Amino acid sequence: MIIFQLAIILLASKIAGDLAARIGQPSVLGKLLIGIILGPAVLGIITSTEIIDELSEIGVILLMFLAGLETDIDEFKRTGKASAYVGIIGIIVPLSLGYATGLFLDMSTFEAIFLGLLLSATSVSISVQALKEMDKLKSREGMTILGAAVIDDVLVIIILAFLMSAAGGEVNLGMLIAKKAGFFVVAILLGWIAVPWLLRRFAPLRVTEAVISAGLIICFLYAALAEYAGVADIIGAYIAGVAISLTDYKHEVFEKVETIGYSVFVPVFFTSIGIAVEGLGSYIWVIAALSLLAILTKLLGSAVGAFFAGFDWRSSFGIGSAMVSRGEVALIIAAIGLESGLLAEQLFPVIVIVVLVTTVVTPPMMKAFFKA
Repeated sequence: MIIFQLAIILLASKIAGDLAARIGQPSVLGKLLIGIILGPAVLGIITSTEIIDELSEIGVILLMFLAGLETDIDEFKRTGKASAYVGIIGIIVPLSLGYATGLFLDMSTFEAIFLGLLLSATSVSISVQALKEMDKLKSREGMTILGAAVIDDVLVIIILAFLMSAAGGEVNLGMLIAKKAGFFVVAILLGWIAVPWLLRRFAPLRVTEAVISAGLIICFLYAALAEYAGVADIIGAYIAGVAISLTDYKHEVFEKVETIGYSVFVPVFFTSIGIAVEGLGSYIWVIAALSLLAILTKLLGSAVGAFFAGFDWRSSFGIGSAMVSRGEVALIIAAIGLESGLLAEQLFPVIVIVVLVTTVVTPPMMKAFFKA
């Protein structure tokens, strides 16, 4: 059954992506929408399974690894201030308005803060694909978006830890912050010393595609290390890509991993997002209101941050639109909230749909602002 599902997903995602490109939209939009059509919400041909979920996870890791390989480290350094503005203000606005909305809905103080935190999370894996298609990934805007995503991820998780500690959860804040700081220190040291060494040792091995295997080993180890430290695995994969981009093996690894990723794993990732949608008709107004709040708060907050950093308004809103997608980061936080009692059980599927809505609207918004 899984073989048939994979065949359908790959066929449908490629055709849908092509159709989206033909009407002037990023191909990723078609891939997201075809997932909804194939999934339980419409046709029910494809259902979410453990194997599909694991392939999807590999897909998003490879996507962010490729983004790291394409990163211009000098441009990345120059956009540090802009990334900080976008990341921080892009959290303050949705966190504040989400908190106010939670109080309006008669949530407790902790539940309201958690709702604001959910709206503050971001995931740029979808945005990365749209940036690549518009040839913007290596631009000043693209580097700002990637840097802001790292800042956003770290801050949101730290705030979540403080919240769970205050709400009675057993969270050792000192240990948590130390693990995150330790991850970045270790990741940088490994990238400087171990990554070039490993690639050089693998290059002369008399086996097929030794260098590519070494690149993937580094990618997956970084992702696993990040996850262990409480940082999103996609951030680890991105840093691994940046580390390899500084070596002589950058182009060889990129070309082969791009082939591997986009032939199977990345299409499964895009399509699986839509597959997760199921009918929630009775909550349609709640979904609509929270989706609008999620889109506007992140768009405006990040855009204001970009404007303060020196971008014009068009580029600022382009950056803001790229930060709108909540993706797997928000879903992970929602699952933690559900387990800890900070998120009501009936709201969890609503949040899943809201996350999907923010993901689907991100590519056309980026197209509109960057091509305006």
